[in-house]
Amino acid sequence: MTDTKPKAIVLLSGGLDSATVLAIAKEQGFDPLAISFRYGQRHEAEIASARKVVEAAGVTRHVIVDMDLRVFGGSALTASIEVPKDRAPEEMEADIPITYVPARNTIFLSYALAFAEVEGAFDIFIGVNAVDYSGYPDCRPAFVEAFEAMANLATKAAVEGGRKLVIHAPLLHMTKAEIVQRGTALGVDYGLTSSCYDPEPDGKACGRCDACHLRLRGFAEAGLTDPAPYASRAGD
Repeated sequence: MTDTKPKAIVLLSGGLDSATVLAIAKEQGFDPLAISFRYGQRHEAEIASARKVVEAAGVTRHVIVDMDLRVFGGSALTASIEVPKDRAPEEMEADIPITYVPARNTIFLSYALAFAEVEGAFDIFIGVNAVDYSGYPDCRPAFVEAFEAMANLATKAAVEGGRKLVIHAPLLHMTKAEIVQRGTALGVDYGLTSSCYDPEPDGKACGRCDACHLRLRGFAEAGLTDPAPYASRAGD
């Protein structure tokens, strides 16, 4: 019997959010194809995590795109700029942090859009979140809506084929605790994922950057223990 599940492109960083989104896409009846990016990020350990997540989820195709955003810099993730550590929640919420990578999600979604056209997919899933996040402008509802509108003006599939492309952002209005609970219910193995901005050489999360703090707080509020390896954890 031929599998008639519709294809969907899932942006997969290898972190907690994208692993959850992959599970949600599968639950919703899609055949997910994953796309990850090696873009010169200091936390390239997330690519290894993405491979593990894909294997565990049984994804049939995983594309890893190589590019180098270090040519522009401007971020602690792509330049010789120190990653902020041990910041209080009010500090993290005060302004857009230096870990913001200029235009990153715009670039990533553009690649995913090309992948979708070639594969005949009309659905793209991305793990952006506008609640427990670092204030990035490309993680907000207005950005997702604007990109979807642009995608339906810019692709042959939409203009000539009459099919509307949809950008799915199922985590957009969820807290980190709600995301953890949702993924746990779907069987996501968060021990395979990596969210840290500045991991140790052995891949362990630092436990001190904004991403680690948000992740650990989410697990704590969900009443669960994060199974990922850490060099240290808040309160240790």
